Amino acid sequence: MRIELSKGITLQSGTFNAVIAPEKVIVAAINSHADLQRFLFLFVCGNYSRLLSGINRTSGNFEIRRAFTAHQLFTIVKEASHTIVFVEHDPTMFDGAEKMIIPVSGALKDVGREALVILYTPSMDRPFSALMRSADRVFQITAPDGSMDRPQRSARSYRIGGPLPPAQTTLEVS
Repeated sequence: MRIELSKGITLQSGTFNAVIAPEKVIVAAINSHADLQRFLFLFVCGNYSRLLSGINRTSGNFEIRRAFTAHQLFTIVKEASHTIVFVEHDPTMFDGAEKMIIPVSGALKDVGREALVILYTPSMDRPFSALMRSADRVFQITAPDGSMDRPQRSARSYRIGGPLPPAQTTLEVS
């Protein structure tokens, strides 16, 4: 199972991926892969989703679960047995429950051993930053129109053979 976010950026099964990208990039990636309908797809969001109204949900394999607290998110992720687990980050889930960040992050990592796990946010915040620390890969995608700030370059954003293109950054975690 693979999802191509943009040219050269592919998410694969057996990984926990943290993605920071404009909403239209994620919606386009999900809608452009008709074969996703063959797989069990779990979409987890909070009380309000920025993405659901744009996603084509014609498959009976597309399940939506809402988590209003970090404890509910933890339970949903631990019980997930889907091929793809997509979590739309809601920082308000962790208000007053910062102690749940590490268990939720660990649960996402555990599920990512057998499924494709995507933790998504349109912009970075403190809870997301803590959650993504256990991700296998972290992607930040900027829109061609510059609607998202360009990622800052660090020593980790370079690969053998030169720097990555300025519109994407990949951090590998070993």
